[in-house]
Amino acid sequence: MNSTGGTADFWIDALPQAVLLCEGGTVVRLNAAASRLWGVSQARAAGRPVLEVVRRHTLEALIERGGELELEVSGRTLRCAATRDGDACALIVEDLTAHRRREAELREATAVLSHEFRTPVTALRGVLEALEYDMPRELSQNFVRQGLQETGRLARLVEDLAVGFRPTRARTLPLAEAFARAERLLEGELTARGSRLSFGPDHLVRADPDKLLQVLLNLIENALKYGPPDQDIEVQTAARGSWAEVCVLDHGLPIPDSDSLFQAHTRGAGATGQGSGMGLYIVRSVVQGWGGQAWAARLGGRNAFCFTLPGVGSMG
Repeated sequence: MNSTGGTADFWIDALPQAVLLCEGGTVVRLNAAASRLWGVSQARAAGRPVLEVVRRHTLEALIERGGELELEVSGRTLRCAATRDGDACALIVEDLTAHRRREAELREATAVLSHEFRTPVTALRGVLEALEYDMPRELSQNFVRQGLQETGRLARLVEDLAVGFRPTRARTLPLAEAFARAERLLEGELTARGSRLSFGPDHLVRADPDKLLQVLLNLIENALKYGPPDQDIEVQTAARGSWAEVCVLDHGLPIPDSDSLFQAHTRGAGATGQGSGMGLYIVRSVVQGWGGQAWAARLGGRNAFCFTLPGVGSMG
């Protein structure tokens, strides 16, 4: 740059914020970001009334009085600040859309993690309560193993809080392994409700074992919560090409709008007690994370909550 003006132009164009300079209600200068925001070049904007460039009376008024405000424009959140010095004025506009999106994602992630923490914490409490009583050594060791397993899950959730959601820890495993783990954790609830749980044929799948368990627990717990007591909950399995399909069937009342239940913070019409409305949202998020689908349907007079996951092969 060979002049002071040229250097100033370089720096103002390098700013990520949109900058508009005006005097007496007429545009003097736009930087590159402002040209992109309002779709007008510096050459066309110079000398025009401010309103012709910004095309919003709200911004024109802000420039006249000075101050700050936030605007929602075409799905974007803009922070606008105007300063005046006599007839001269500067309008600076910062696009906060990505920042607001990250804030929303952080709130959603916190809600999801809070929901996921409940299951291992509940399981650990049950283990510790059981260990208060005298029991055969083999049985107590089994409870200790369960406690260590759930402690491992908690440790991984703490890591998620610290560094965000990491890539999936997928491995090949039989569905029966996840089924047995879920049945063991839900044994108390099944007994209390007088309900029975059955599983379809085994299949080899490729998934993160903890995430698969979380999906199963959410679906079976929903079946227990919204279905009648003393019911048979069936977990059906089937091969669908290169995918395995799992469906949890209960005898609850028909669901009028099943797809809306997979939205965040949504609970069924018959929901009672406390709940975050995040269970099915987590199910769909996890399943979509490994490329599968999650849905609900009415099959043979029963509610079916289904999902797919990458299959490796049948085990007979």
